[in-house]
Amino acid sequence: MPAKKAIFNGHVQGVGFRYTVKRIASGYEVVGTVRNLEDGRVEVQAHSHDPAEVDAFIEDIKTSCLGGNIKDAEIHDISDLADVKGFSIIE
Repeated sequence: MPAKKAIFNGHVQGVGFRYTVKRIASGYEVVGTVRNLEDGRVEVQAHSHDPAEVDAFIEDIKTSCLGGNIKDAEIHDISDLADVKGFSIIE
């Protein structure tokens, strides 16, 4: 199953980024997590049975109301998140 990790850099903490990502995820057939990193970036991990769903989800994050806060994003393929259920915010 395709899975990706996206690391978003910019003004992405303290602006409701994680909550908006979780809301966006509800419109896709993806499971995964979103969390703040100690260095000020935000990490999103997502997977789906359909690779197009993961790609569209990440693209939707970039083009959403969050887009103006994102300076850049690093996207990496990762192994399955097979044991993850739903989409959650890691505090």
